[in-house]
Parts: sequence; structure tokens; C-alpha cells
Amino acid sequence: MMMEDPQSEHQRMVRRHHREKKELKAQIQAMKNSVPKNDKMRRKQLLLDVARLEAELEQKHQQELEKFQENFPDNSSQVDSVAEDLAKMDLENQPPHLTRAQRRRERRAALERERLERIAEAETEDLASFRHEEEQKLAAILGAKNLQMKDIPADGHCMYRAIQDQLVFAVTLECLRGRTAEYLRKHVDEFLPFFSDPKTGDGYSLEAFMGYCDDIVRSASWGGQLELRALSHVLQTPIEVIQADSPVVVIGEEYTKKPLVLVYLRYACSLGEHYNSVKPLDACAIGGAPRLF
Repeated sequence: MMMEDPQSEHQRMVRRHHREKKELKAQIQAMKNSVPKNDKMRRKQLLLDVARLEAELEQKHQQELEKFQENFPDNSSQVDSVAEDLAKMDLENQPPHLTRAQRRRERRAALERERLERIAEAETEDLASFRHEEEQKLAAILGAKNLQMKDIPADGHCMYRAIQDQLVFAVTLECLRGRTAEYLRKHVDEFLPFFSDPKTGDGYSLEAFMGYCDDIVRSASWGGQLELRALSHVLQTPIEVIQADSPVVVIGEEYTKKPLVLVYLRYACSLGEHYNSVKPLDACAIGGAPRLF
């Protein structure tokens, strides 16, 4: 059987690449049509799936072009030209001293940047939508309690600042962090089993736990439910945490004082989770609210 000459094989590959791109475009359009625009979670996943499919096809085509170049080095100039056309990238302004390998590397890097930018753009749009929906739900929950959110800066200290805002007595941020760390150190057996490395899932060693406590004092490390548990004991006061999509969490129920109230937000800022304080609902109307507690 006669082998197909390089030029014919090259043309066949180009036609197939063009067809596969058209087919993928049609597949993506069908995927978009199948997901309602008001289904935010599925739309977010759709955008991620589209970026993945486009990247996979582009990588497949690039590998085939490079393999062709290896098998037929004398036709490499055709491969470079077709690769540029298929990716719709203009390389005419590239410095003339760049080698074909360098151009391929830069092209792959550019494709990856475009893919990441598409994902980031989709996530940013979804974050804004989720944030708005979360704020609406929280406004309804707080409104039923005659409360509204009081914004706390997103600087890593938000949980401690929200607690500080709720207290009837003056206390510094450094004091709250120091008392939290001190309580954790004194009650290692109670808290250590609940600490684990977020990357590996392995439980903390005693040394790692003590280092974590040191970070509470020395850095702007974020606080969470375990720190709130420690603070409820330190202050001998229950702490209520209001969330948009979950029941109210009450920490320190054994205490009888009027609870401190915090609002937990998942989508408040691009950095991630956040805590706010609360104030009376009529605060804006009276122009300067008194402290809640």
C-alpha cells in the first residue's frame, strides 16, 4: 500500500482540525442551550467545562502538529503556518530571532493564559451573583430579628473585630487574640483533635498546634468556629452565627448572657469567607446607631 505523501497528510490533518473545532463549537452551543440562565451553579460549571474542552482540543491539535513536524521535518514551515491559523494568533510581529520551539512555547503559554482568564472572568461574574443572592437572604433573616449587617473590614481580623464591636466594654484586638490563643493552649486536649492540615488532611502535631496559637497572636490569621468556641469560654457568653443557607449556629449555649451576634458570609469578598457584625434595623433612620449590646 502506498504511503500518503506528507503534503496530503498535512492537508487532511488541517481539514480534520477545522472540522473538530466546528463540532466542538456546536457541542458548546448545545451545552449552553441546555442550562437555564438562572441556574447559577450549573452555569458556573458550564463555563469551566467549556474552558476545559477548548483547552483539551487545542492541546490535542498542538501535539498532532508537533508529531507531524517530527516525522516530516522538511515540512515544518507548513506546520507553523497552520498552527498559527488554527489558533487565530498573529505571530508576524514576533522578533525574527525566535525559534520555532520558542514560538510554540509562547503560543502554549498564551493559550493557557487565555483559558485561565476565561475561568477567572466566569468566577468573578458568579461571585458577584452569589454575593448579591447571599446578601438578600441575610437581609431577610436579619430583618425578622430587627437587625441589619454592620460591615467589618476584610483584613484577616474580621471575626475578632466583629466580636469587639458587639461587646459592651472596651477591649483591644490584641487582647482578644491573645486571650483566644491562651485559652487554646491551656485546653490542648479539647481542641487539638479538631485541627488538621488543610492541604494533607493530617491531624496537627502538638508542635503545629502551638505554632497555630502563636500565629493567632502574631499575625492577621483568620478565625473560625474553634476560635469562636474559645472566645465564648473566655467571655462566658454565647455567640450566635447567622448564615444565609444554614440554621443559626449557637456556640457556648451553656452560658446565660445575651448572645453576641455575628454574620458569616461565604461570598463577601474575593479573599473568601468573612464575618460581619450587626446593628439595629432602624440605625440608618436615626442617623447613627447605638451599640447593640
